[in-house]
Amino acid sequence: QVHLVESGGGLVQPGGSLRLSCAASGRAFSGGRMGWFRQAPGKERELVAAITETGKYDYYVNTVKGRFTISRDNANDMVILQMSRLQPEDTAVYYCAVAPIGGSFQYWGQGTQVTVSS
Repeated sequence: QVHLVESGGGLVQPGGSLRLSCAASGRAFSGGRMGWFRQAPGKERELVAAITETGKYDYYVNTVKGRFTISRDNANDMVILQMSRLQPEDTAVYYCAVAPIGGSFQYWGQGTQVTVSS
């Protein structure tokens, strides 16, 4: 099993920044792809950003490109999402996720609320 613990959510004004962190632990964690998903009320969960095992490649959904940056700290089994120029439409519960090497995302954190509002 893999245990994921997120932190860093909260309330921020439009144009502000937040930093989400996720720490992974557990014997099943093999250092595979890590990512952040989000789900807004009434909408499906979407992949926001992902990063490969070594951090060499990353992916962003179009709506956050140029504003969000994903990174990972393999020494501490962590993944970080730096969010800037936040907009009200970024409001959602953000989930950290991990995939086994060569597999799909299958381990999830409990979620952290991000609210962008004036």
